Amino acid sequence: MIRNAMEYLVKLGKRETVCVDGFKYTTDALEIIKEPKANELEITTLSGLVDYIKSGIDHKADELLLIQVLTPRKVLLKSPLRKNRDREIYIECVALLPEKRFDRPLDLDSFNIMLQSAFIKNNDRDTLLKIAGNIQESTVKNVGDDGVSQSVTIKTGVASVSEAIVPNRVKLIPYRTFQEVEQPESEFIFRMSTGPAAGLYEADGGAWKNQAMLNIKAYLQEELKDFKNVNIIA
Repeated sequence: MIRNAMEYLVKLGKRETVCVDGFKYTTDALEIIKEPKANELEITTLSGLVDYIKSGIDHKADELLLIQVLTPRKVLLKSPLRKNRDREIYIECVALLPEKRFDRPLDLDSFNIMLQSAFIKNNDRDTLLKIAGNIQESTVKNVGDDGVSQSVTIKTGVASVSEAIVPNRVKLIPYRTFQEVEQPESEFIFRMSTGPAAGLYEADGGAWKNQAMLNIKAYLQEELKDFKNVNIIA
């Protein structure tokens, strides 16, 4: 009787696997044993993703592949659904982008540097640089009766100054997605405060994100147009 009890206890501590409908489970908690996965590669460019797919290093030429444009700065390359209904991630592609500080005022030196290093040149960017680089007084005045118009005193010549209206809504093109695709232009509210300080506040409701993701999808579709086994969603 003692021997039977000991054999029973030994059996209780033994972990076994059983196969049910093609799936493997453990006997102690009947947990499904997940299929092994490769560690995803981490890259920073869309061209690197294209090169990986074209090389066929880790997958067969006819294997279905899924590209998911997750955000304007993150793209995943995945396998089809596997037996246990999950997907293997082959590549995680994350864009390297310059630092941008929105939704809070910055001192004028920091604001000037951000405009030059993290934005593509256009007319509105140049106007903001001119204002931020030529302010003569620290006081920012509210003008008009609309509650949003501002004016500042700026240098206009060697020895002359004048009042300039601060542009409120401006169209700018920050670097916010992969370098291989067109950067979306979007509206910002530009505000100045006594100090002086300047700040940009996003004003397009996030519409630029959808445009950036569509730009990524269009780029990948063109680069991979000969690969019928690749599906792209954004």
